Amino acid sequence: MATSIQQTLIEQTVRAVKELYNAEIPASQITLQETRKEFEGQITIVTFPVTRFSKKSPEQTGTEIGEYLQGNIAEIAGFNIIKGFLNISFADRYWIDLLNNTLLRADYGQFPSNGKRLMVEYSSPNTNKPLHLGHIRNNLLGYAVAEILKAYGYDVVKANLVNDRGIHICKSMLAWQKFGHGETPESANLKGDHLVGKYYVIFDKEYKKEIEGLVVAGLTEEEAKKNAPLIKEAQAMLQKWEAGDEEVIALWKTMNTWVYAGFEKTYKQLGVDFDKYYYESNTYLLGKDIIQEGLDSGVFFKKEDNSVWIDLSDEGLDQKLVLRGDGTSVYITQDLGTAQLKYDEFGMNESIYVVGNEQDYHFKVLFLILKKLGKSWAEGLFHLSYGMVDLPSGKMKSREGTVVDADDLMAEMIETAQTRTEELGKTEGLTEEAKAELYNTIGMGALKYFLLKVDPKKRLLFDPNESVDFQGHTGPFIQYTHARIKSVLRKAAYASGSSVVPPALSVFERDLIQSLANYPTIIEASAQEFSPAQLANYVYDVAKLYNKFYHEETILKAEDPDVKAFRLNLSATAAKVISESMRMLGIAVPEQM
Repeated sequence: MATSIQQTLIEQTVRAVKELYNAEIPASQITLQETRKEFEGQITIVTFPVTRFSKKSPEQTGTEIGEYLQGNIAEIAGFNIIKGFLNISFADRYWIDLLNNTLLRADYGQFPSNGKRLMVEYSSPNTNKPLHLGHIRNNLLGYAVAEILKAYGYDVVKANLVNDRGIHICKSMLAWQKFGHGETPESANLKGDHLVGKYYVIFDKEYKKEIEGLVVAGLTEEEAKKNAPLIKEAQAMLQKWEAGDEEVIALWKTMNTWVYAGFEKTYKQLGVDFDKYYYESNTYLLGKDIIQEGLDSGVFFKKEDNSVWIDLSDEGLDQKLVLRGDGTSVYITQDLGTAQLKYDEFGMNESIYVVGNEQDYHFKVLFLILKKLGKSWAEGLFHLSYGMVDLPSGKMKSREGTVVDADDLMAEMIETAQTRTEELGKTEGLTEEAKAELYNTIGMGALKYFLLKVDPKKRLLFDPNESVDFQGHTGPFIQYTHARIKSVLRKAAYASGSSVVPPALSVFERDLIQSLANYPTIIEASAQEFSPAQLANYVYDVAKLYNKFYHEETILKAEDPDVKAFRLNLSATAAKVISESMRMLGIAVPEQM
């Protein structure tokens, strides 16, 4: 999204090429970028593409275009040429008017509704264990992408597909039956998801003991894994569940209720929410009618054992099983059915699946099948794939009970925030309640920002200590900057600013205005690329530029009242952009620190 001045620059450059060289250059070939800090100017035009029309050196071409633009655009104060780069400087009045007429408007950075509906499906937990660090990245990504798309004008539906059935849940249920002695979350004083997760770990331990015993008795490890009594009992329990056995269903409902109560607390602490829940226990039988549809249209074919397949070798993939010979579903069967169900219910234009990169192949196949079946809405499906999160101590695991638990990690972050905040003496004059709220805000802000500032596709190493650094590329640095601006505005008893024209503009004011003017462009780019990282890094840059401005310029003690009023307006705009950007990322910003 080009700003109006960028649009003008592009249009006038196209005209310059026409008038100077009698040639037509497509607007798409005019490249604008921010001028590098070491050179004078604010916007740079790359002149290399124009030299084929001018038949002159990049320097001479730049000079001719620069003179044309300065003669035709009143806001341009001057220009300089560095090789094939034309660096343009704008007059102070341009930046002053930009703050007064655009940035100060109440609706600045807001987009109108685009009339499109979009679903973001995220979280998708298993109900046999608590959420872990990987889930935190998933939830924060899904929530932030949804909020950015809302801000960009979409009607967004946040969905959560809960994996509440299958062999893994039966393992927790069976272990609880055998070793639980009627334990409940209340009697154990444990969150429900932690209690159920405890029995998943117990199952695994006992199962391993059985495997070892069978190997000693002469079986191979593979045979032992298949024939251990516990796994056979778990499989029998799953069959009973599928057959609707009352006792099994009752236990399943009880234990899932415990888990959901636990999840709710974790989601609340994480600050994420959902408009719609889907449960696999309701969707796992879906998709069989789609299989029939595919057979009838010749997209699928049957093998001798009655299993149903699709041949994707023309697309560089292999043959893919979509229904077993005994008529039971495979994972992709229910995904086909659930995709149809979601579309039938919400009729969305686009649908984003936030799922780790280990599922890249699965989604490639799923989307391809839906397109081959002629589903018009399949074009709007997108897999937002993300990398794993590591801690300095190594990779996460879940069955061995060494998982990096989401609740523990959040509690640790709040504790770390408290220690660091007290060390820096930033809590003077706050009540105990206000302190607790501040530690929570900083700790959660540190965790969220650290996970969101990295491109989703990249694997990342989460360092809890680094994330709480008040001077670093962190959430707390941005939060502290916001609190600092609010303190300035409180001291000035600032209400809301009317436009004011100072006699001149400093480089620090101009740089900050230029950065704030990019806000709508950043929202658009973050929305179109489903990348909260762009917004996260942008808001850090704004905070850095504000701090530079704050240290170099006098605000409250400025002698000229117009200068003071202008700087307060600039401060208020920076606070608003920081606060709104952080809100989209799911991060609270304190009013004081």
